[in-house]
Amino acid sequence: MSAPGFSVADHAHMARALRLAERGAWTTRPNPMVGCVLVRDGEVVGEGWHQRKGGPHAEVFALRAAGDRARGATAYVTLEPCAHTGSTGPCADALLEAGVARVVAAMRDPFPQVDGAGFERLRAAGVEVGWGLMEVQARALNRGYLSRLERGRPWLRVKLACSLDGRTAMADGDSKWISGPASRADVMRWRARSGAILTGRGTVLADDPALTVRLAPEAPCVPPLRVVLDAGLASLARERVRDASAPTLYLHAEGAVLPDGVVVDHAALPCRDGGLDLHAALALLAARGIGEVQVEAGPVLSGAWLRAGLVDELLLYMAPVLLGERARPLFDGLGIDAMTDRFGLRVVETRRIGDDLRWRLRPAAEASA
Repeated sequence: MSAPGFSVADHAHMARALRLAERGAWTTRPNPMVGCVLVRDGEVVGEGWHQRKGGPHAEVFALRAAGDRARGATAYVTLEPCAHTGSTGPCADALLEAGVARVVAAMRDPFPQVDGAGFERLRAAGVEVGWGLMEVQARALNRGYLSRLERGRPWLRVKLACSLDGRTAMADGDSKWISGPASRADVMRWRARSGAILTGRGTVLADDPALTVRLAPEAPCVPPLRVVLDAGLASLARERVRDASAPTLYLHAEGAVLPDGVVVDHAALPCRDGGLDLHAALALLAARGIGEVQVEAGPVLSGAWLRAGLVDELLLYMAPVLLGERARPLFDGLGIDAMTDRFGLRVVETRRIGDDLRWRLRPAAEASA
């Protein structure tokens, strides 16, 4: 159980730790984002966050900043301190060696090699431990990491841009550009926090997209994996999506054959409901350490994810334009014939992005996540 009785100051310091953690959103995967704040006698004596996979954890940076002032301090950390040796040593041991007197964590770490062991090690050494402070916010921050560990599949976000009348492209497939430049820049930031950007054969053949993150040169970012769902590998005819700017994985049907001379990362999937097994695709990506997947595809593949019940979130950019009844819809294949069969969504956030409106929506049953 989480410990009760956190003070106003506890909340303020944990809120700061969560803001620090978010700075690692583009560089830590597949590791979680973690922030740490050290406080002694009401004064912040050290701060840190996990900056990149394989590098020091948040607690280590905060302890380095605090030095001797860490002795007797309270450590506010957004995730349970690790108790195992991976790329770095156990953070629980580092806190003990520094003489920290109290640890307040936002949440327990479900990673099998931690999962309460960090708390147990600290308590056994006489450190006061409390957890559960701002847990909802901490879980939201690391929803991809938690989804991979707890559900065995990544968090799936479908990104779409549409007109006011809900159309995503003209009848001939032309979709450049429905949304404005501010929205397109915003999409890059969502790509940057994704472990993978996924599309389908049709989008690759029609648009020849790069599916890369394009940010300011000084912005650090680990390139997301590009994933192409293509049963027969027809999209290998387009080379831009498999250039050297980011890794690419092709997921295809069993029996599909690579053309002579083509070398790509690929894996076979079983078929289900007339197409590639989407559940198996997500399980495969989770096994590769992918926590968040951003789907950028046409109405057929987007509709397939929704129909399969695998969409966790919609990221929808609505532009102040009209495309008319002959233009393409947001989703194909939902098979909704009656009002009682409608697909319920809950608004999580709305925000003005340039001239467009950005909606974040989740299936009604998942809206509290």
